Amino acid sequence: MDRMQRIFKLHQILKAHRYPVPRAKLESALECSRASLTRILNEMRNYFDAPIEHDRDAGGYKYSHDAYELPGLWFTPSELLALSAAQKLLEDAQPGLLDSQLAPLKNRIDKLLAQEHLGSGQLAKRLRILRMAARQPDTHTFQTVAGATAQRLQLAMAYHGRERNAVTQRTVSPQRLVHYRDNWYLDAWCHERNALRSFALDRIREPRTLAVACLDLDDTQLDAHYTATYGIFAGPAKDTAILRFTPERARWVADETWHPEQHDTWLADGRFERTLPYADPRELLLDILKYGPDVEVIAPPELRKEIAQRLKSAAAQYDHPL
Repeated sequence: MDRMQRIFKLHQILKAHRYPVPRAKLESALECSRASLTRILNEMRNYFDAPIEHDRDAGGYKYSHDAYELPGLWFTPSELLALSAAQKLLEDAQPGLLDSQLAPLKNRIDKLLAQEHLGSGQLAKRLRILRMAARQPDTHTFQTVAGATAQRLQLAMAYHGRERNAVTQRTVSPQRLVHYRDNWYLDAWCHERNALRSFALDRIREPRTLAVACLDLDDTQLDAHYTATYGIFAGPAKDTAILRFTPERARWVADETWHPEQHDTWLADGRFERTLPYADPRELLLDILKYGPDVEVIAPPELRKEIAQRLKSAAAQYDHPL
């Protein structure tokens, strides 16, 4: 245990005890001699202004008040590793985000990891995060949208919707940033539509933060709108899908959460049945189709018919030789 580790550990011990801690107990915890403990105590008093008092009757040491904290940035080895992992996850989720702001902290963490012999940057190198079908918003757009959301200010923007392939001008009150299936979305109150909407960040153009306070909606209202049905499409549930998976595919699907209100049942023959609410079938259709013959739509009839028709159309493309 090096000098800085001992200082940090001594601080933790004194913070955790209301009564004086005996010298012998401190020497044992810090794995040091009497002379070394004396040097550490003096250093904390002289350089860190630690309010350490010696109680002669108890033969121990304590802080004179509980509010004292060590100045600067202090982390345990496990906290440093967790921070390194979190930085890597954030970097991969949105490359370029907060690079300039986080660079000094990242450098400090790397140095501290090296001092602790935990390998500077090694954990980040050993983390492999695969992003599939990610649509990357530019850094300016992300930072502008994130800033307006955090500051609770309205946002003006041009939005290019894929469905109609048209650009519209919007003024919105940001409510939440959502990272869903490797892509970023903004849940917001749209003042043009006078309703809640979701906007893909990669389709937002020329965002501007306005000096106007947001219309704030409470979490209950947001959850009722955005989490009531399957997938990214919001709104009240309009129907309930019943899906039946083969025993082989069930070994994966049974461990997955598709919706907070899903209902799962194992059938006697080993097949697996999942029931879940949905409002718009578009995303659900694509997710069902990827399982091919390993899933059957039991209900509703409209969803079953649509899946059957799409499978027939897909198979028809292979009826003729190239």
